[in-house]
Amino acid sequence: MQTHAVVAIVTLLSLILYFSLGIGVARARRKTGIQPPQMTGDPVLERAVRVHANTLEWLPIYLPSLWIFALYWNDMVAAAMGVVWILGRVIYAVGYMKDPKNRELGFLIQALACAVLLFGGLGRAAWVYAQVG
Repeated sequence: MQTHAVVAIVTLLSLILYFSLGIGVARARRKTGIQPPQMTGDPVLERAVRVHANTLEWLPIYLPSLWIFALYWNDMVAAAMGVVWILGRVIYAVGYMKDPKNRELGFLIQALACAVLLFGGLGRAAWVYAQVG
C-alpha cells in the first residue's frame, strides 16, 4: 500500500525551499536598504526577487504533477523526481544570485524533473481512463 508519506514530505520540503527563498528576499532588502513596495534599484534585490518569483511560477506545474504521478505511478519515483526538482531549484537559485547567466543548469534540471512528472502523470492517467473509462 502506498501511503504517500514520502511525497508529502517532499511536498513540504518544496514549500520550505519556497519559504526560504522568500526569506532571501527579506535579507536582500535588509542588505540593500530597499523597502517595499520598491522591487528594483539593486541587482542583489532584483535577483532575489526573480529567484523567488520564478519558483512560485513553477509550483503550480510541479506540485499537481508530483501528486498525480505519485497517485497513478509510484510514490518513490515521484518523490525522487521531487528531490531532483528541489536540487535543480537550489542550483538555479545559487547560480542566479551569483550571475543570472549561471541559472541554466539548475533551470534545466528542474524543468526536466517537472516534465517527467507532468507527462508521466498525464500519460498514466490517460491510460487508466482508457482502460477503466
